[in-house]
Amino acid sequence: MTRLVKCLLVDDLQENLLALSELLRQDGVQILQARSATEALEILLVHDVALALLDVQMPDMDGFELAELMRGSARTRHVPIIFITAGVRDQHRLFKGYETGAVDFLYKPIEPQILRNKAAVFFQLDRQRRQLDHELQERTETLRLNEMFTALLAHDLRNPLNAILTSAQLAERLSVEPIPKEAASRILSSGRRMSRLIEDMLDLARARVGGGIAIKYEEGDLGALITPVVREHQAASPGRQIELVRSGQLKGQWDTERIAQMASNLVGNAIKHGDPQGPVLLQLDGTHPDTVVFSVLNDGVIAPERQSSLFDPFKNGQHRVGRNEGLGLGLYIVQQIVAAHAGQIEVHAEADRRTVFRVRLPRQPP
Repeated sequence: MTRLVKCLLVDDLQENLLALSELLRQDGVQILQARSATEALEILLVHDVALALLDVQMPDMDGFELAELMRGSARTRHVPIIFITAGVRDQHRLFKGYETGAVDFLYKPIEPQILRNKAAVFFQLDRQRRQLDHELQERTETLRLNEMFTALLAHDLRNPLNAILTSAQLAERLSVEPIPKEAASRILSSGRRMSRLIEDMLDLARARVGGGIAIKYEEGDLGALITPVVREHQAASPGRQIELVRSGQLKGQWDTERIAQMASNLVGNAIKHGDPQGPVLLQLDGTHPDTVVFSVLNDGVIAPERQSSLFDPFKNGQHRVGRNEGLGLGLYIVQQIVAAHAGQIEVHAEADRRTVFRVRLPRQPP
């Protein structure tokens, strides 16, 4: 059933209300009448109106005062107001009407067709606004259900994948011939990569549906957390130079597993997208009393048009369509981990030749 568009008429004379009601009466429009500003405010507490026509000259509280009260309330702030007056044309009153938030000012006697046409515009705008609100709610719910499905699917995929990895490990150990051993090794490598993708999908769902990535704080040393990450990436990319520089006191309270995941994603991003001939430099700065700064630098500059969407899920991967490099969730998950620790992350070009990702982490939980 189509919801009625509501129009509020405010005038202290009943005959004026009847005349305006007849002029504006049409299918799909409900006319609400008020004989005073107080009665109008009571109606506005209950009904959402598409248009309010206010008589300027009313006892106790005039139309200007009523309009000011409407503009002062969040519920009625955006209701279009048209003033109607039988008074003489006065520029001061006209300006005052517009200052209180009116969209139009009509003088009696009113031309019926003009009033109908003006009102019809606001009735149609209200219908369109409600249609857009309805579509937004539907799409929001669809997105929520899709993300819940993604989370459930990713969770259920882990069990069969674990069985594949276990079997591949066993086959790799027991194989004597080089070809089966190499095949088992490839299965293991692909399976581990798939496992990381599944974890990224789960983290995406946790961040967007579950209200953010959960954090478990414990004492940790940032240097001790990142050193194994460097070794892992160095072993996977023996041809790349990865350098770690530490300074100051690097202890604090963080989710150590998440911090290692954040560092791994940033280092992996630098290896994949930086200049393959250049080094990857990691800097740990613990000289600040309240924060620790972690920076990843690599040769090569990110195009300015891509910087605004670097941390958006999926968008960061759009330029790599067809390449086997994942869903583009890595930097989004990095941002969520940093945000969960009440930290900050920024990216900028250094001297137009190097890209720097810099993370500032508080030493203590917020």
